[in-house]
Amino acid sequence: MNILFVADVYGSPGRRAVRELLPDIVSSMGIDFTVVNVENAAAGFGVTKDTLEEMKTLGVDAMTSGNHIWDRRESLPLLDSEPLLLRPHNYPPGVPGTGSRVFTSRDGVKVGVLNMMGRVFMRELLCPFRTADQEIERLKDEGARVVLIDFHAEATAEKVALGWYVDGRASAVLGTHTHIQTADDRILPRGTGYITDCGMTGPFDSVIGVKKEQAIQKFLTLLPTRCEPAGGDVRLNGVHLDIDEATGLCRHIERIQLALEPAVRPATA
Repeated sequence: MNILFVADVYGSPGRRAVRELLPDIVSSMGIDFTVVNVENAAAGFGVTKDTLEEMKTLGVDAMTSGNHIWDRRESLPLLDSEPLLLRPHNYPPGVPGTGSRVFTSRDGVKVGVLNMMGRVFMRELLCPFRTADQEIERLKDEGARVVLIDFHAEATAEKVALGWYVDGRASAVLGTHTHIQTADDRILPRGTGYITDCGMTGPFDSVIGVKKEQAIQKFLTLLPTRCEPAGGDVRLNGVHLDIDEATGLCRHIERIQLALEPAVRPATA
């Protein structure tokens, strides 16, 4: 089956890229199941009911997130009321929502999606490795023939280690969070598709989505600074996967980067 994962959607530029590019990608590539990371979809921080509805009207089948899902108070009730929305599953008990659920693709295949967050340079959460042990087994017990993991983590080593740890048990480990697409998409020896970071869907001429001037000022002064989505060159980043639905193993993985419009570069002397 053909699966499309769309990397971290950043603000209105990212939503515009999804709105204008996703239908053609789904049609031309014969996509059966689409997952979109939406943790930055509302002005770069969290989600709103309207941003979720926009994704749903585009036919998105599941939505993952990360640490910024908590940035808006209005996001919290959505975690319980919107069945397509996941948050990192390895938060302690009592947190709204879930990060592990079985969905059904357009061609009737049950797809388990597990959203987790790393612990290196991030929050002190439950162990993502042990969480993966538990949830991969549970998703398969619930009938999932394909299991996708969105691992929202800062440290490259932690992401790579999780990939090796679940090799042969998960269909794919798709890293998110850094907003910089990595060039290490590959299939591990036992059949798990892997990439350290899928990138960002949003303004490319920016500092991971934020206006350059604002981000630079924050680094120069170390003071709280307003962070707004940049404009200009907007791109959709993500990954295309071909998964053998009989075995749950990955047959093909390929990173995607599509520009919404041709980039305009200054002339050189």
